[in-house]
Amino acid sequence: MLRRRRFLKLAAAAAALPITSRVTYAQSYPTRPIKLVAPFPPGGSIDLTARLIGQWLTDRLGQQVVIENRPGAGGNLGSESVALSPPDGYTLLLCSVANAISATLYTKLGYNFARDFAHVAAISRAPNVMVVHPSVPATNVREFIAYAKANPGKVNMGSSGVGTSIHISGEMFKMMTGIDMQHVPYRGSAPMLTDLLGGQVQVAFDNLQPSIPHIKSGKLRGLAVTTTTRSASLPDLPPIQPGVHPSSDPRQRDARPHSADRA
Repeated sequence: MLRRRRFLKLAAAAAALPITSRVTYAQSYPTRPIKLVAPFPPGGSIDLTARLIGQWLTDRLGQQVVIENRPGAGGNLGSESVALSPPDGYTLLLCSVANAISATLYTKLGYNFARDFAHVAAISRAPNVMVVHPSVPATNVREFIAYAKANPGKVNMGSSGVGTSIHISGEMFKMMTGIDMQHVPYRGSAPMLTDLLGGQVQVAFDNLQPSIPHIKSGKLRGLAVTTTTRSASLPDLPPIQPGVHPSSDPRQRDARPHSADRA
């Protein structure tokens, strides 16, 4: 049986894969194409990361890594499909913070995240970003809070699905600020972004990668990132915490919208 160290050696780097079913590997692994399941729709951060890692592995393993999008239930449908797949090392899962959230949010899942998978390696880390449609009259977090409080229940908050980091970040923001926003869940980040760009929803706490081009083009307005420090990818955006609690040191507070993703 080849366990974690041997698998990583075969994959050619410790940054190879986030997760795989518990399996018995043959010495010649892989001898056929590998399926990497992205449990969210095309166009979101999980899908983008899966395709980058899939190509990277294909080049190094000499076998095609095929990306299969299996969205639904906040990533749980795709995750369950991998947990129930044959334990032969040819069906892999690109997991994310959504899996950790689901493990605590749902009392009944078709799989056990800690028991049914062999966790191989972390491959990326990124914050979420608070973005608004340009029609929203706010250029920073405090202005948005004031606007939302002046319009209770009229601001639509999009997410990539119930229980995802985008949803949880938004709900934490609501709790911390006392504002009333309507949650509109979608089946993934890509369709949510489409409606955010069209103005059907006004705000989202999206994963960083899909939002960057829209922020830089001016089609969306970035207000803040959900970590306590700025992101190198969007250095002009401040951390969200000072805008929520301007008199506090964000490092000393436990309750904060925060997503260290993904993947």
